[in-house]
Amino acid sequence: MLVSAKEMLEKAKAGHYAVGQFNINNLEWTKAILQTAQELNSPVILGVSEGAGKYMAGYKTVVGMVNGMLEELKITVPVALHLDHGSYEGCYKCIEAGFSSIMFDGSHYPIEENVEKTKELVKVCAEKGLSLEAEVGSIGGEEDGVVGMGECADPNECKMIADLGVTMLAAGIGNIHGKYPENWQGLSFETLDAIQALTGDMPLVLHGCTGIPEDMIKKAISLGVAKINVNTECQLAFAAATREYVEAGKDLQGKGYDPRKLLAPGAEAIKATVKEKMELFGSIGKA
Repeated sequence: MLVSAKEMLEKAKAGHYAVGQFNINNLEWTKAILQTAQELNSPVILGVSEGAGKYMAGYKTVVGMVNGMLEELKITVPVALHLDHGSYEGCYKCIEAGFSSIMFDGSHYPIEENVEKTKELVKVCAEKGLSLEAEVGSIGGEEDGVVGMGECADPNECKMIADLGVTMLAAGIGNIHGKYPENWQGLSFETLDAIQALTGDMPLVLHGCTGIPEDMIKKAISLGVAKINVNTECQLAFAAATREYVEAGKDLQGKGYDPRKLLAPGAEAIKATVKEKMELFGSIGKA
């Protein structure tokens, strides 16, 4: 059964560890992440971008697939199904489809409009028992057409949004989606510290984790980050393992072309990546 991310993130913030949000793109992805979370007894958040939702034939299809897996794979750890970087319209579609958590990315609106729309979604989510993530200061790079320069959020604006009653807050601290450029300046811990000081117990979210050095991630967790998003890293691991299988000619041996065999190395690579991240975030055994 899907749960809101509220309780798992409050426990993570209090316990100084983070819960990983791993984005899903298909059945293999979803199954690999759920099996790893169960095996390691870790809470987990399955992230779905609007583009991935469309690719997987709509949000209702995603909800049906995830709910089916929770039952068939006998998953007992807490699992939240979360819309990642949702538009205002996308949020309502996911609420209707049965997601247990949503992110409204209003960072590209003027702060007043971001506040207004977030306030409305806080009310709807509270009525339905869903968790809600809001964003202030855009995250750099490109994800499903959302492009940001990786600016740092204004701590006072963060407080304005946090005070509306959202469950968690994604604040730009110089982080970027995708691969980090050579000249990346690193995370702004000064900004993170200032945001944490003003938002108190609010779990903070770190987007664009791929390529951030481990010591920076650990420091971010110590400064109140309780949810960390992983996407590109799983994609790269999946692609590399699949390439290796094909280049070794294994798809031409026997029934190696069978998708169950063809996609198996990629699924195993995702499991290994998820395990590595859960170890780094400290969420193993916390379910």
